[in-house]
This record gives sequence, structure tokens and C-alpha cells, in this order.
Amino acid sequence: MLCRVLFKTLISWGTLRIIDANGNHHKYGGKSGPQITVRLHDKSLHHKLFFNPRLAVGEAYMDGSLTLEDGRTIIELLDLVGANLDILETSEHHSIVKVRNFLTPVFRPIQQYNPIHKAKKNVAHHYDLSDELFDLFLDKDRQYSCGYFETPNDSLEQAQLAKKHHLASKLILDQPSLNVLDIGSGWGGLAIYLHQQTKANVTGLTLSTEQHAYATQRAKDLGISDNVRFDLKDYRLENGTYDRIVSVGMFEHVGVSYYVKFFKKLKSLLASDGVSVVHTIARWDGPSVTNPWLRKYIFPGGYTPAMSEVFSAIERTGLKVLDVEFLRLHYAETLKHWSINFQKNRDKVKKLYDERFCRMWEFYLAGAETAFRRNNHMVAQFQIANDQEAAPLTRNYMFNWKHNHPI
Repeated sequence: MLCRVLFKTLISWGTLRIIDANGNHHKYGGKSGPQITVRLHDKSLHHKLFFNPRLAVGEAYMDGSLTLEDGRTIIELLDLVGANLDILETSEHHSIVKVRNFLTPVFRPIQQYNPIHKAKKNVAHHYDLSDELFDLFLDKDRQYSCGYFETPNDSLEQAQLAKKHHLASKLILDQPSLNVLDIGSGWGGLAIYLHQQTKANVTGLTLSTEQHAYATQRAKDLGISDNVRFDLKDYRLENGTYDRIVSVGMFEHVGVSYYVKFFKKLKSLLASDGVSVVHTIARWDGPSVTNPWLRKYIFPGGYTPAMSEVFSAIERTGLKVLDVEFLRLHYAETLKHWSINFQKNRDKVKKLYDERFCRMWEFYLAGAETAFRRNNHMVAQFQIANDQEAAPLTRNYMFNWKHNHPI
């Protein structure tokens, strides 16, 4: 079995047992840790797992040609693999890491080609799925981004409300009737929250027809359409001047080649004394590429930026970063809650789609959680302005805003 070479190299912590498609048993182990047994039902996996494991594992799990024994779950397998990848990739002199680092910059421009027409298609692939699907695993406000867990015992609802509260404190919404732009407004929850808390006039931008219709109806039902509106528009086509700009979970879809254009557009839209907050998934370990399975099945065109890539782009625009905060394990906990909700409602999801879709979504949520627990992913919140004096010199204003606007 060709993939034995891969597993011998990879597994240095815990034990991975594989029952191949011929019924043969193989054991790969290192230091004491969890023990996971995987069964392969297709002989082609013997070489697919060697040549392209990041794609093949997910596809095999989706198709049922890779299953787990002894009641184990996919998150347990991915956590074992993720922990060992972390160990492997800290070994800079390992040949696999050298090859990966050499090839990474070659494929990035092709993978992240993201003109306006393609951006809309990429968004539709994921966000225009059934409304009911998202209701089955998200919180009631449909916040589809990292929550903010102020205590380990916070519920998903509490964490998502705290996230909106935290973002609002950074936007310095200390005046009435400020004009706010929400780039990538999703189902409208943040835009509505900002208006309800501060009476700001909020414009939300989305490329998803489903999200646009849902958010627009929410504002209408609440009687706030005059102050909160949503446009089906690419941010590159927006004009005007805004006192505040916020973007949550959208920057991951911009594409590295478009980072400078994104921040130049933000600069042109932001008032001279305005404040912007960009909330994005990021990585600590430098520029890379998107996992091929995730790119193919979940987020075509998506990419998690390295901190160096974000700062490099901002530096070329004249904008100033006033503050940066890292939310480390908050997204891992968010994804854990989503996975629990998904499993509770798995039968309902299966009725909407099919078994293969359920396994695909399980793999997506588990893989994403592993990335934040094991593989150098986190969330970064950048506070950005044209003028370095647009925000007070200390963070006290954030705490004061939260005190004056309790949850």
C-alpha cells in the first residue's frame, strides 16, 4: 500500500490503524496519544491518499469509501492528523515541507483569480444554499462567523451577541446618525444590531441573492428599512463616503491579488476621520494555499491570509492600522457548537439534501475546527483609519462603550 510511506512519516503522536481495501491491517504510531482505526473500502485510495491526501481523505469520507471504526468520529481523526501535521510542519528541513513551500507561490494566483463575475458565482456556491440549512446549525441571528466567548460556558447565542457587541465598541459609534457600511453583510444581523444600538444608518453589501432577500425582509419586518438597507452589489462598485466601515468574514473571499484594491477602495469610501474594522480569519505561519478539498467543495476562491499579506497590502494604501486583536480559539469553539447543532439536526439536513451532503458538511465543520485548534489559524480584527487620531489613544473607549451599552 503506497500510502504507508505517508503515514510512517506523518504519525509521530498517537496511533493510526488502517484496514485497507484488501482487509490487511496496518499500524502507525508514535508517542502515546489517541488511537484511531480507519477502514478503506476502495483500492484506489491506496495511492490516492499518497498523492493528494488533503483532497482524497475528504472525498473518501463524503463517498463512504473511508469509514471509522469503534464509534470514532471524523473530528477525532482530523484532530489526530492535524496534531501530527503541526509537528511535521515545524520541521523546516523535512523534504515534504520543502516541496510544499517551493510549490505554494506557483499555484496561488490561479487559485485566487477573483474578478467581479466570478466572485458572485463563488459566493452563490456556498451562501445560496437552503435557508433552512443555516437555521439548523447557526444561532438565531444567523451569525456565520467567529463568536466571541467571554467565558468558557457561554452558549453560541451569547458568543455571537458578544461578537457584535465587541465589534460595535471598536467602531466608536459615539454620535447619532452615523453612516455605516457593512461589506459582506450576510443575513443582516450585524447591520440591524448596529442600528438598534446606536441609531446609525447602515448600508449592507452582499453578493448572495438569498442573503439579500432575507436581510431586506428582516429590516422591513422590523420597520427600519429607512435606516437599514441591503444592496446586492460587489464592494468594488460601491461609491459614497461613510463614517464607519465594518467587514466580517468577507475578506477571506477577496483573493490575495486583490488585497491592495480592497484597501484602496476602503480608503476611498472612508471619511477622513472615519474608522473601519475588518474581521477576518488569518494564519500565523505565513503565505500558503487553500486546502484543495475546501476550495473544491465549500469555498471556491476562498483563502485565509497571512498577517504579512494583510499588512503589506495596507502599507501600500496610506491607511493606518490603529489596533489589532487576535481571537485565538474562539472560532474553534464556534465550530464545535455548529457541529453539535448540525448533528442534532442531521436527519433534517438529510431530508433537504442527501447522505453525501451530510458527510461533506461534517467533514467541513470538523476540518475547520481542527485548523483553529491545531494548524495556525485564528481570527484577526484590524481597526483601520485614514487618520491616526481617528481613535482615542488607549482602549478605554471600548470598555466605556460596553459599559454604557450592556448586553
